[in-house]
This record gives sequence, structure tokens and C-alpha cells, in this order.
Amino acid sequence: MAKDIIESSGNVFLDLGFPGEEATLLAMRSNLMIHLEKLIHERRWTQIKAAQYLGISQSRVSDLVCGKWEKFSLDMLLTLATRAGLHPRLELDAVAA
Repeated sequence: MAKDIIESSGNVFLDLGFPGEEATLLAMRSNLMIHLEKLIHERRWTQIKAAQYLGISQSRVSDLVCGKWEKFSLDMLLTLATRAGLHPRLELDAVAA
């Protein structure tokens, strides 16, 4: 039996039914966590080394690389990204009136 294919909005959290504001924050947090985890992997940092560079405990690094997004605010993830040498920026799209 064929299922209808629904085109994504571009935000998986919005597609899953989260309210718009929450979906936007979740997507931003998820994106930052992915970039941080990738950076830790690319630099071949141990969790202890990553903790030293990021200024957090090893257990917090573990939470980060395990994707425990509920334990990190957007502010904290932006701080960690900056400490890691990333340059996060915010882009706004125009909304049709």
C-alpha cells in the first residue's frame, strides 16, 4: 500500500508537530551539538581533553557527544561553540506577509 509523501518543512522538529518557536530552538540546539561533536571527533580529542578546551566537566562532554540535548541550553551551546573556536551566527529568513 502506497503512503502519501509529505515534503519536509526543512525543520524535522516542526514536521514532528512541535510548535514553531520550540521547533526553531530545538533545530538550533541540535545543529550546534552536531557541529561540536563533529569538531571533537575531527580533532581527536578525548572527553577529558575536550572538557579542558570547552571549560566543562568530562561528564558534560559525555552528555554532549551522546546527544543529550535536553541538558544544554542554546546559550550554553553557543558558549561552547565559541570556546571551541567556531563562529556561530544567526541567519533570519524573510517571512511572507
